[in-house]
Amino acid sequence: MDIQRKKGVLDVCVLAVLKRGPSYGYRIVSDVSACIQISESTLYPILRRLESNGCVSTYRKAYNGRTRKYYQIEQPGLDRVQAFLDEADEMKQIYAFVEGANHD
Repeated sequence: MDIQRKKGVLDVCVLAVLKRGPSYGYRIVSDVSACIQISESTLYPILRRLESNGCVSTYRKAYNGRTRKYYQIEQPGLDRVQAFLDEADEMKQIYAFVEGANHD
């Protein structure tokens, strides 16, 4: 997959995981990896960017004697997921067009 396209898709996949509920880094990597490969070194810059854009917020919570940083989706993140879904029909038309061009 093209690196720029994958970058945008990874953002939306991270937001989709957080749409299910607050989560933490390792768990987000695990959940997203079920769909598309991602590493922790890729995830954290994405989370920082999403946080700076207001798409996610963070809070800390004690877990097994340690403090764990949780991420939760905010309204701009929800809007971004919806915009991605709204583009699906347009993308299907583009793929169909490209496929049709390959059959000539």
